[in-house]
Amino acid sequence: MIVALDTSIRYIKGVGETREKLMIKLGIHTLGDLVGYFPRAYQDRTVIKSISELIIGEIVCVRAMAADKPRLSHIRKGLDLTKLRVVDDNASLEITFFNQPFVKDAIKQGETYIFFGKISGSLLRPEMNSPIFERDLGQGDDSRQGDGSPVLRQGDGSPVLNKNQLTGRIIPVYPLTAGLSQKMLMNAVRSGLDKCADELPDVLPVSITNQYKLCKTRFAFENVHFPSSFKELDIARKRLIFEELFVLVTAMKMLREKRSDKTGRALKTPDFGKFYKAFPYKPTNAQIRAINEAAADMASGRPMNRLIQGDVGSGKTLIAAACCWMTWLSGSQSAFMAPTEILAKQHTDSLTELLHPLGMQVGLLTGSMTAKGKRETYEKLKSGEIDLIIGTHALISESVEFKDLALVITDEQHRFGVNQRSLLTEKGDSPHVLVMSATPIPRTLALIIYGDLDVSIVDEMPPGRQEIKTHIVDERHRSRAYEFIKKLAGEGRQVYIICPMVEDDSIENPDESNLKSVKKYYETLSREIFPDLKVELVHGKMPAKKKDAAMSAFASGDADILVATTVVEVGVDVPNAALIIIENADRFGLSQLHQLRGRVGRGRHESHCVLFRSENSGEISIERLNVMRATNDGFKIAEEDLKLRGPGDFFGSKQHGLPEMHIANFATDMLVLNQAQNAAHELLEKDPALKAPENRKLKNQIERLFELSADKMN
Repeated sequence: MIVALDTSIRYIKGVGETREKLMIKLGIHTLGDLVGYFPRAYQDRTVIKSISELIIGEIVCVRAMAADKPRLSHIRKGLDLTKLRVVDDNASLEITFFNQPFVKDAIKQGETYIFFGKISGSLLRPEMNSPIFERDLGQGDDSRQGDGSPVLRQGDGSPVLNKNQLTGRIIPVYPLTAGLSQKMLMNAVRSGLDKCADELPDVLPVSITNQYKLCKTRFAFENVHFPSSFKELDIARKRLIFEELFVLVTAMKMLREKRSDKTGRALKTPDFGKFYKAFPYKPTNAQIRAINEAAADMASGRPMNRLIQGDVGSGKTLIAAACCWMTWLSGSQSAFMAPTEILAKQHTDSLTELLHPLGMQVGLLTGSMTAKGKRETYEKLKSGEIDLIIGTHALISESVEFKDLALVITDEQHRFGVNQRSLLTEKGDSPHVLVMSATPIPRTLALIIYGDLDVSIVDEMPPGRQEIKTHIVDERHRSRAYEFIKKLAGEGRQVYIICPMVEDDSIENPDESNLKSVKKYYETLSREIFPDLKVELVHGKMPAKKKDAAMSAFASGDADILVATTVVEVGVDVPNAALIIIENADRFGLSQLHQLRGRVGRGRHESHCVLFRSENSGEISIERLNVMRATNDGFKIAEEDLKLRGPGDFFGSKQHGLPEMHIANFATDMLVLNQAQNAAHELLEKDPALKAPENRKLKNQIERLFELSADKMN
């Protein structure tokens, strides 16, 4: 019986109510989600070795006969051992099973089995612990499978693989959650595929499938989960990666085309020379280029939708100010939305300093303002007395009305949901939109993620920006680091200390016992290590008022040390902060470390970033941290981060609007991405609205892909 893809996984054989809850944690809600939950790796169990060929440390299949009956020993409460000696023509292998008493009756003396596991012991006495095992299906014409049924044979005499067979084949390895085993998930996927194989939509037009020599959907899903060979796995993966990227880039190109059809107001392009003369230092070429690109958009008669992407301290605020000035000269208002109150206040101070001397009135609107203060601001906005309003999400409240809103700016735009941005733009008549991000993203990725935006890259630093010296240390340097903090505090400088966790989680997760928790560490630092210094605490679980108070105390210089989690990643500008210490630095993504490092080096003082690596850091972790020491260029770091961790880590949430990638990797699949972009371009030239019958499934897939962000598609 064929089952629809939107069927709840609870009704799939082998799942049920308990496992459904566990699978939902993995994002698997429906049968479609289940068969689209692709393996993260594969185990090659096709190679079967003899005992004499084994290498210590390898994970491998061994064919051997049980030389004696398995011996079960009760060692102590909670520990049973089942020991067994197996042999082949030349050697023997000792096998131990931990807490698997059923093995005593499952393995029969004199019968041959395939064992799969890691080889330990020594070359003279090899061992294997708790291997996967099953009867050898190739023992002879009268051999039986584990369920007693006869082994089916192909024309060449080799056995036909049973769908439940655990050796002699390539086995998928899935990302898991506690309570779910690989076998449970593999069996559920097998059952799901059997139920819905004919329901899987072939969304690619036949012309594209033929042009790029891609396999059919059913073959792709079957062989990405249960490949009969690595060649067929490659064929399946190519199809699925191409399809995922093709659907995404086609959708983004359609978004861009829809936007270019809209009409908007054409603002007057001013002489920016007057604006630059009022600026305290000479703008960089990158800033001038970005301002000219934005100004051309705003004068074009179509609504601007531009991303200004620049590293921490690259001077994006000047670009925003220039756009606000151009809007004001055309007789209209601008709105600037920041993710936190402290950042909104900071932007208000810097933009007032820039724009007030030119004649502009700058206002502030935040949730913590008094009712009277809010009412006065609402009235000034409605009457047009405020030319530029800066605020938090308070700007999207119903009470806010503008006389003539023509420009909307969002800072750290990936921290705002799609709906929040659209609610602000709806307060004007097709206003121009400028979004800013200090998260460096490789250009190829930026053009995909922000496919409905034009991208300006600000890749130069203004003069006077300090280069931050980065140091990688371990626990042996702890006392020296504390002495350095005391020295800097004595000179009037301030220090950030960043921890990966809010609370101590070591009881539930012993593997995390060496991680610094911000609450516990704050107590130790403030009471025992720096009792004479003023130490403040900030983390995401604190009430907003307490958090803002601590951040404000640090920003104003009333605190020497700020102990925090990554909530300060996008934070206040504290020119007096000259040191940031990041604990367990190998637990963070490179781009996140770079953002955190950007908290210092904002003033005239020499600044340092100290990365404490965990005690159990491996070679790869140290290699990653060395990238931080080698460069301060956020875009180079982003390229490395993309290679090492994939695109997910550039964002603290999925609010940037990019659908989650299930199999494609932007770092390693660039060749396929280029093919997908070419194919999308050719298809949309012939059928821009995907109205042709052969493109209907593709159009449905695109609409489904963006259904959670429907306002972006309008």
